[in-house]
Amino acid sequence: MNDGQPQFALREWRTHMAHPVTLTALIGVGLILGLAGPFGTDTRLRFAPRVVYWLVTVALTYGVGAFCDLALSGLLSKRQVWLRVLITALVSGIGVALVVTAINFVAFGWIPTLESLPGFLGPVIAIAAIVTAVLTMIRQQNAPQIAAQTAPAPAQILKRLPIDKRGALVALSVEDHYVRIQTTKGEALVLMRLSDAINEVGDTLGAQVHRSHWAAFDQVRAATRLGDRATLTMTNGNDIPVSRANVPTVKEAGLLP
Repeated sequence: MNDGQPQFALREWRTHMAHPVTLTALIGVGLILGLAGPFGTDTRLRFAPRVVYWLVTVALTYGVGAFCDLALSGLLSKRQVWLRVLITALVSGIGVALVVTAINFVAFGWIPTLESLPGFLGPVIAIAAIVTAVLTMIRQQNAPQIAAQTAPAPAQILKRLPIDKRGALVALSVEDHYVRIQTTKGEALVLMRLSDAINEVGDTLGAQVHRSHWAAFDQVRAATRLGDRATLTMTNGNDIPVSRANVPTVKEAGLLP
């Protein structure tokens, strides 16, 4: 069974790393460092290998740090800001240090000794702490605006429910000639076809994962692979089956490995 937060963080990480702005920034920083040749790389590597070294180093270290930040921001969301920054800095700093060590071992055959380890880890973790603190402050300042800009429009199908059950859409399931509409505030049966119900989900991110079921991806708490099929456990505790033909759709959404 896959944990929801890491899967969500992985989807967010993939989107962020593939964004043109992110790619442009990483390539730009890598080229600048390749030209400058800091930390003695200008004397140890020729120009072309040096540029490749810094492009790989920048991409991998930023990728590790970004994933740690995204994964831990959700898990530690209820913690105090200073504690979130400290834990994220330590975890991402250690991850980045391991990546740098692996790259330097491949490029130069060098690994830090026990004596040099504090001097090696100290700056890496300090930089990670500064970057994490900046990202945390930016996230907190922009969260209200981002939420307002990206929040999906309410699904039209919710108007078919009693007011007290109009929560976030979780799933749609066929029962005879009815569709069971499941939300975070309850559920109800409505006389209609599943295809018509799906047409009324609006901007809610999800897909029909079975001939009798539609699921909202942001309401998936866990996913279990069962042979060539799968099961989605939703936030309301209900399980939604995934047919063999729809497993690729669930994979593309980042809900299954």
